[in-house]
Amino acid sequence: MQQPTSISAPSRAAGVGALLQLLRDGGPRTRADLVNETGMGRSTVTLRLDALLRTGLVRAEAGSSTGGRPPTAVRFEPSARTVLAVDVGAAHLAIAVTDLSGTVLAEHREPIAIDEGPQAVLERVRRAGTTLLTDLAPHPPLAGVGVGLPGPVEHATGRPRTPPIMPGWDGADVAGILGATFDVPVLVDNDVDLMALGEHAEVYPEIEHLMFVTIATGIGAGIIAGGSLVRGADGAAGDLGHIAVPGGAPVPCTCGNTGCLEALASGPALIHALRAAQRPVSTAEDVLALVADGDVEAAERMRLAGQNLGAVLAGCVNLLNPSVIVIGGPFAAAGSPLFTGIEQVVRARSLPLATARLRVVPSRTEGRAGLLGAARAVADHVLAPVAVEAMPEV
Repeated sequence: MQQPTSISAPSRAAGVGALLQLLRDGGPRTRADLVNETGMGRSTVTLRLDALLRTGLVRAEAGSSTGGRPPTAVRFEPSARTVLAVDVGAAHLAIAVTDLSGTVLAEHREPIAIDEGPQAVLERVRRAGTTLLTDLAPHPPLAGVGVGLPGPVEHATGRPRTPPIMPGWDGADVAGILGATFDVPVLVDNDVDLMALGEHAEVYPEIEHLMFVTIATGIGAGIIAGGSLVRGADGAAGDLGHIAVPGGAPVPCTCGNTGCLEALASGPALIHALRAAQRPVSTAEDVLALVADGDVEAAERMRLAGQNLGAVLAGCVNLLNPSVIVIGGPFAAAGSPLFTGIEQVVRARSLPLATARLRVVPSRTEGRAGLLGAARAVADHVLAPVAVEAMPEV
């Protein structure tokens, strides 16, 4: 995985990158505004703005006037670059081209099997990504590629590490394989970490403590603490699926243990339980349709899955004290019995202080949280001060 360019000598325009960070909120500012906000001299602000204007990352426009000639204002220009965002799931592939603010310009989805291995799956990514970019041509320069994978990822290298549901992927050079095609920085991360990043940036930017929990083929969580993503020492933070459910049945899990949350409350576990109860279900949509039609068994199974999830989340609430827990994945429909089960157990087993302001809510990013998080990760990487100051135009 490529890292921001290192600069050993003083930058040609030191401070340009820091000024861009101020403008990334999207609001227009005049030079006078920037002088007041930064405490820098007007000539210094002018020099740095001129450098940013040359990159195309900032544009000038007429500001509002209270009389006389209106001042010139500047604002961040997210359409100056494009990003390729990739969300690889156990059974799906989603790819989008976005701008630097995460606005989706084009999107592609297709079913996959993650156990096809990295070469086959990444070839699909390469083909689909190339097609999306070609169909959008001409487009602004590609800034980077962000990739989410359904397993632990060593953040420093972007390589999967002993992923339970990804046979053949351990140590795969995902960044190297895709970088050979796209020739830009390729950032690889755990998919649910990127989901947390995307949901936080798009819906809850003001929330400092948030968990994003996805329920699909597996169960995982992304953790935002103090406004920043928490990955853990080895990229394994948030692996809820392999925590034993207190008092849970000793059902074998893919990780080799028994009684894990994933074995009791994941999508396959829920579908298996309903099939055993003679319900003809194969997908999350089948399960949700049964619940909507008033099937008591389906509703009860979803509630029990929620209770198992709540039993594990209660410990997380006491430990991390998030103010929002977002539930994502195909089973996270608003009003689902799943939420009833989660709320029942979390409220019963967590400290009152930890749940006083807690909200447990379905995702509001319409299945795009991973894509939005991948786009945000790339934007943060290529717009970091050191990277901006290393741009040829600066």
